Amino acid sequence: MTVRKDFVAAAAIPAERAPTRRRGLRSNAAIWIGGVILLVMAIAGLSAGWIFPGDPGAMAGPSLLWPGQDEAFPLGTNSVGNNLLVELVYGARTSLMIGFAAAALSVVFGVGIGALAGFCGGWVDAVIMRIIAIFQTIPHFVLLVVVVAIVTPSSATVTLCIALVSWDNIARLARAEFRSLRNREYVIAARGSGYGPWRIAWRQILPNALPPLIVSAAMLIGSAILMEAAVSFMGLGDPRSISWGSMIGEGRQFLRSAWYISAIPGAACVLTVLALNLLADGLNEALNPRLSDRPDD
Repeated sequence: MTVRKDFVAAAAIPAERAPTRRRGLRSNAAIWIGGVILLVMAIAGLSAGWIFPGDPGAMAGPSLLWPGQDEAFPLGTNSVGNNLLVELVYGARTSLMIGFAAAALSVVFGVGIGALAGFCGGWVDAVIMRIIAIFQTIPHFVLLVVVVAIVTPSSATVTLCIALVSWDNIARLARAEFRSLRNREYVIAARGSGYGPWRIAWRQILPNALPPLIVSAAMLIGSAILMEAAVSFMGLGDPRSISWGSMIGEGRQFLRSAWYISAIPGAACVLTVLALNLLADGLNEALNPRLSDRPDD
């Protein structure tokens, strides 16, 4: 029996859902709000060296100037006279870079491992699930602190360590998606057309498993940013880079007299994570067929 290959492509992604998903993405307020906030933060971080050339850690003025006290320092200065606006912008570059890079590594590794377990099944699935279970029995932040304390502190090592402790949840999700999709009609049709297992996994199953994985990836970026902030707050981050976590840590000695030193980078961190959560919720609403096909109230 011969199965037409155009049937495989048509069955893989239902045609009527694509326009609905695109309309959902365009009309979802949470996606727009979260996306705009995140875009502003990303542009500020990427253009930090152009907006404020020079050493961001250099003394710029009197110490402990409150926000609005001097027009030259809109957000004030810290205990050593550094311009908090300059540090905030450079901190955005470091925190977002580490957050996005760590999340990307976690997603690539986690999806690869989870897809292998879910698609192959059998003893491969059993072995991988035991490894994932071991990682999930250890508190992620405790493991992160231990690993970061052992290695040489740098942005690259912090990124790798965050990815090391964050891949297991998305691996479980990818495994569940591949297990639920591997026996669908379009996958059976692809096998009947002579497609190899890797082509089926890459071209047929993965595109249909992407919506929940994209949502999880957005939330994983926020988690990575918070982890980096916590590590830097404890003094275990890269000493050569300014991040929001290190700024919060520098201001903890002045919480009674100059609380703004910690509050300003803390607010930036909260706003960024909130934007990522809004983006994740909006994507889930737009990409989840159970939600996108629901009639409007």
